[in-house]
Amino acid sequence: MASDHSSVLITGGTVMNRSGEARADVLVSGGVVERVEPNLDANVPAEAAGGPRRLVADGCIVSSSFVDLHTHMREPGREESETIATASRAAALGGYGACVAMPNTDPAQDNVAVVEFVRLQGERAGLVTVAPSGCITVGRNGTQLAPFHSMAAAGVRLFTDDGNGVQDPLIMRRALEYARELGITLAQHCEVARLTDGAVMHEGCCSSRLGLPGWPAIAEVLMLQRDIELVRETGASMHFLHLSTARSVEIVRQAKNDGLPVTAEVTPHHISLTDEKLASFSTLFKVNPPLRTMEDVESLRAGLADGTIDAVATDHAPHAAHLKDQDLAAAPPGMLGLQTALGVVVAHSGCSTKRIVEAMSWAPAAIAGLDATHGRDVVAGSPANLVVFSTEGVWRQTPESIVSKSTNSPYFDVDLVGSVRHVVHRGEVVVAGGALR
Repeated sequence: MASDHSSVLITGGTVMNRSGEARADVLVSGGVVERVEPNLDANVPAEAAGGPRRLVADGCIVSSSFVDLHTHMREPGREESETIATASRAAALGGYGACVAMPNTDPAQDNVAVVEFVRLQGERAGLVTVAPSGCITVGRNGTQLAPFHSMAAAGVRLFTDDGNGVQDPLIMRRALEYARELGITLAQHCEVARLTDGAVMHEGCCSSRLGLPGWPAIAEVLMLQRDIELVRETGASMHFLHLSTARSVEIVRQAKNDGLPVTAEVTPHHISLTDEKLASFSTLFKVNPPLRTMEDVESLRAGLADGTIDAVATDHAPHAAHLKDQDLAAAPPGMLGLQTALGVVVAHSGCSTKRIVEAMSWAPAAIAGLDATHGRDVVAGSPANLVVFSTEGVWRQTPESIVSKSTNSPYFDVDLVGSVRHVVHRGEVVVAGGALR
């Protein structure tokens, strides 16, 4: 008798929930978690006898799958660098069950038609939940508010002009007032553009030594401070994207102490790499915001560990080889992140395993408004969006392992620790043994 592949049994793992961890097997059936109990393996039929498909999780953590708040899928308009299908493959291999698709596409995600196209392409790919974000302003040009009402009615929960900070404080104030009434969240890219014109890397000792135009930390800090005061005035929720400076951590910590409804994310690269990498003049290390100093890296790690920074977000930013194969001034900023995120975070964050799950699953699911189906505890009745991963084992990425359409990763010569073994999405196995179904 053939096995029932509509049901899955994850055996031998340690289930990680908010209440703590426990050794248990997990039975999935009909798209939901049916049972979470020790020794289920001995009490259900074998796969050869028509029982559920077995996924071995010995020595691994079983948790809700990861959620990425910050994925550049490039489609529509920039398919030479990535597509929703290829990004979905990378996300699944990285342990992700959901990704928020950033809106700096062409055309931009500033209307319902483009948003629905992105969502539909994610459904067609069928590997992860693709949740489109919406633009704050039309075309991300910073001058006219996008149609929040219609996009919110279409299910968009997070709005951002990522890649551009909203420079006009009046526009941002109005956007926050609308967001408060609609119950949506704005996500800000903190950059005062006047201070970063022509910059290619962090402004500091390294940029001075190399003779490269510097990007000052104050460009991030000033906008972060401005928008926290606008949150204080309006009462609207705001999420701060890819923070990169030590001072930013202090500011967010104070805002949270003041009870303000703010959240923040950090990328894997900002807790693992410094501006010294630009000494090679390699465009792989050009990113927005730029890699900064070890002092900044250590502050970001500490902020992530203590919960000041809520989430890890990849800022997965693929670029075709010919775009990155230019000089530093001309090359676009950005690097891949989905397949390496867990390995970087385990190796460099200093966080406990539970804190890693919180920062990569529970918190981002809530921030993205996806917590009805993602970032849930692994208990009977919860949606079966699950990841099985190890926090042990050192490895290095190779170009051949990359399933994104682009290969602009900075982690070819960096030791990574921990890996994704299995992923279950909507009750279906999409990754088994570290390979796509």
